[in-house]
Amino acid sequence: MIFVVTAICLLPLAQLAFQLASGDLGPDPAKRLMQGTGEWGLRGLAIVLLAAPLAQRGWRGLFRYRRILGLSLYLYVSLHLLLFAQVYVGWSGALLAEELKERPYIFVGFSAWLAMLPLALTSTDLARRWLGRRWKQLHRLIYPATVLAWLHLFWLARSDVGEALVYGAVFAALLSWRVRRARLRPR
Repeated sequence: MIFVVTAICLLPLAQLAFQLASGDLGPDPAKRLMQGTGEWGLRGLAIVLLAAPLAQRGWRGLFRYRRILGLSLYLYVSLHLLLFAQVYVGWSGALLAEELKERPYIFVGFSAWLAMLPLALTSTDLARRWLGRRWKQLHRLIYPATVLAWLHLFWLARSDVGEALVYGAVFAALLSWRVRRARLRPR
């Protein structure tokens, strides 16, 4: 089943690659690839955060595959960042530093990626055993990463914030579910 879930997670990437190869990404393919990988990163965040509430309601399907879902999410946000590095800053450290300083949406997007990096690096069973209880604490970085990713989208949207508001509502609902659950949990 893990192979099926992995294949499903990679379908959007395959679709983007097919569209790129067939010239179906419009007049600015790089921009469309960046948008596509960013959109799937946001969708991945929502799916990963949705796994626990669904599991509590008896549907454990997503919950069983959180690791592959999380790694797929990280793949999409990493591709998003790599495309930005290639297309917009040309791998120039000085230009990247300038972009991070002058454009808050780039800074928060990069910060979200940085917050997710330790999660991807510690997604193995060995890391989980080695970290013990600290593993769960470390993986709570997904919450600030989610807020930062949403801010990235919101600031990037400028005047058309409809999509950002929808993601904001979804993320707010999923994060508030966790806050309520934490308050109800006995200490």
